[in-house]
Amino acid sequence: MAFLKSPFFWFVLALLTTAGLTALGPEEQSLGANVRIVYLHGAWVLTAEAALGFSALAGLLGILIRRERLHQWSVALGRSGLFFWVTYLPLSVWAMQANWNGLFLSEPRFRIAVIFAISGVLLQIGLTLLAKPVFSSLFNVLFFVALRIALSQASYVLHPPPSPIFDSGILALQLFFIGITFLTMVAAYFMTRWWLSR
Repeated sequence: MAFLKSPFFWFVLALLTTAGLTALGPEEQSLGANVRIVYLHGAWVLTAEAALGFSALAGLLGILIRRERLHQWSVALGRSGLFFWVTYLPLSVWAMQANWNGLFLSEPRFRIAVIFAISGVLLQIGLTLLAKPVFSSLFNVLFFVALRIALSQASYVLHPPPSPIFDSGILALQLFFIGITFLTMVAAYFMTRWWLSR
């Protein structure tokens, strides 16, 4: 069973497990079953930010101590983070449509997400064509710093404030959200290993 050694197999399995658990997740009083989309949306974006953050860290360390392997990790983590960032956008649209019966595409945080998704895809294509790991590490650092600055300055309009689940005081919701976030991050890890193996 060679497929058991494939990181891509474990990536898909982790995603399917996350989706299955999300479908069985606890409901919430005001949003009902639609809160499950919010869980998934939140786990997805946290995973994207974590992968992009580790990409920047690996890149910075690679530049400082000149380790080729760290540059490779930066590239792989950057691609994985971007995958989750880009795919978080349709989840965000789904969450808006399901919970607020409409789309508010000019919402500041959503607009920033779209801008960084497009620029991130173009950046990764350019870095892949350039094939210079040091430059990839440098631009992964700059991309993450720019993302964090942009998000820190964005106002909340339709988007709920940070940690609405943890501010809820409902332990079942909090533990469930931690669980699916962990599974999503496991999926990101296996995607990163898949990128490293290519």
